[in-house]
Parts: sequence; C-alpha cells; structure tokens
Amino acid sequence: MNSYHPLENRYNTMKYRRCGNSGIKLPEISLGLWHNFGDIDNFETAKKTIQTAFDAGITHFDLANNYGPPPGSAETNFGKILKADFSGYRDEMLISSKAGYTMWDGPYGDWGSKKYLVSSLDQSLKRLQLDYVDIFYHHRPDPATPLEETMSTLDLIVRQGKALYVGLSNYDTPDFIKAVNILKKLGTPCIIHQPKYSMFERWVEDSLLNTLENEQVGCIPFSPLAQGLLTNKYLKGIPENSRLAKPHGFLTEAYATPEKIEKARKLNEIALKREQSLAQMAIAWLLKDKRVSSVLVGASSPEQLTDSLKSTENIEFSQEELQLIEEILNR
Repeated sequence: MNSYHPLENRYNTMKYRRCGNSGIKLPEISLGLWHNFGDIDNFETAKKTIQTAFDAGITHFDLANNYGPPPGSAETNFGKILKADFSGYRDEMLISSKAGYTMWDGPYGDWGSKKYLVSSLDQSLKRLQLDYVDIFYHHRPDPATPLEETMSTLDLIVRQGKALYVGLSNYDTPDFIKAVNILKKLGTPCIIHQPKYSMFERWVEDSLLNTLENEQVGCIPFSPLAQGLLTNKYLKGIPENSRLAKPHGFLTEAYATPEKIEKARKLNEIALKREQSLAQMAIAWLLKDKRVSSVLVGASSPEQLTDSLKSTENIEFSQEELQLIEEILNR
C-alpha cells in the first residue's frame, strides 16, 4: 500500500519557466541526483527528499547513467522510489538522464558513439523501471566521434520513443552551435543545455548564454553552489565531515582556495543583508537571469532542499548589490 500521498496544493507556490522554445515548463528549482542518492547513501533520506521535492512543486528530477556511487545506483534507487511512491504520478514528472562519461569497461562504455548511447539508455531505462525518459542528454562532447553520429543517435532515440526531448551538457559554444544545427536538420531540436554555472564558474557568460537565447534553448545550471563553497559550510575553514575532507570527492583543496573562501565570506555579508543564506543568494543570483530556465540543486536531506527552495522568494537584486557582488568576484 502506498503510504505517501502528495500535497494537494503542491503547484501553488512553485514558479515555472518556459524551457527554450519547447512546450515544457520547468520549476525554478529542479532536483539533481548527482550526489546523495547512491547505494552509499541513506535510502530513507533519499526517499523523503524526493517526496519533499514533489510536495514543493518540483517536477523535474535529473539523473545520469553514472550517478551514484557506485555508478548506476542513483537510477536504481530512484526507480524503486518511483515504483513505490509515485506510480500514479509519472505524467506529472519530468525525468532526465544522460550518457557521456565512463560507465563500463572496454571501448564502448564511454563518450559518444551510437553503440554506447543506445546501450546506456537501455540500461538506464531498466534501472529506472521506465519505458522512456523525458529528456536524454549527451553528457559531454566526444572529440573522437563525428558529431553527426552522436546527434543522429539522439534523434534515433527520440524516434524510438525512448526519450521525448534531447539536451546537451558541458558543450562549449562552438561545439554547441554545430550540434544544435545538426539536430535542427534532423528534426529533433535541442531544447536544453546543462552547463556548470555559479558565481565562481562563469564561463557561460562569455558567449554561451547569448547563444542559448538566440537559439531559443533553455539553460539549467548545475553546481550552483560551487560544490558547497557558496554555502556557510566553509566560511570558518574546512570541517572534518565535509565533501572537501573526503579523499575521493569532486571538491579539492586546489579548488577551495583561501581567496575563494574569503570571497564567500564577503558574499555572505551581502546575503545576510538580503535576509538570505549565502546558498539562497547564490541560487537567486542565477535565477535573476531570465535565460536560466531552472537551477539544478542537490540535497543531502529534505531540510537542505527546503532551505534551497526559499531562494525563489527573493530573486530581485538592486544595482548596488550587483555591483558589490561583481567587485567581490573580480577581486
């Protein structure tokens, strides 16, 4: 018997934005399952976090073949949660997955070949216990496989009914333009791009954001909190239980420089004046740009997700605030 019953007013508070030139709208905050949903994590906490997300009007859940650890386990766990708690709600959910990073041994378990992408999505669908995903992304450009092969595979996957829409992730502007033009000719337009984008990682502002706007493609930044640097966690130094203290984490001491931690402290002072946490302000700072369709947040607990959701309550910045933020970031 399903013990979870979603809140009836779940769509009353979340705001939704059109995703590029497509027919879909995305919640301003989407839930990313990159961390915290693998077999090494607490399953009950993961389940409660997903329930909390849905109750708050989050409809979009973002995965990839290699999310875990171990790789694949985030999809497996999400599939179990879907089956147990959301069997009647699939059509209210937008579920995405990706392929492009190492997933299995040998020459066909990585990058962008037709062989890899088709096999990977078939595996993902089995783990998720789904017939299709809503968005399927190529996770990163492959320098060795012709772009035509990779893009025609995305087109094929849509025609097979295994995905409804396609997206790209981690593509720079020149590769993105080439890929988008191939997809247009094939008749399966790219509707969304997922770049790494935060106050500390702003390469997309050089040309990619303008290109996305011109091509009418949505933008969904990942790592909006710079792997935790744009939270209050590191303001007093590096705590023992943090991601930075773990030997195999994505966040390294080379990345968490004293300069960055000092910038975070200064940014935190602005956030406090705005009556926001540093994390809430960092998310709001991305959402202030209308070219951003949604921001992907991770969450290690329902409480952390609820805290991130509060960022949508104030995404307006005064010119003075923006100027101060620029001065801090450009120091």
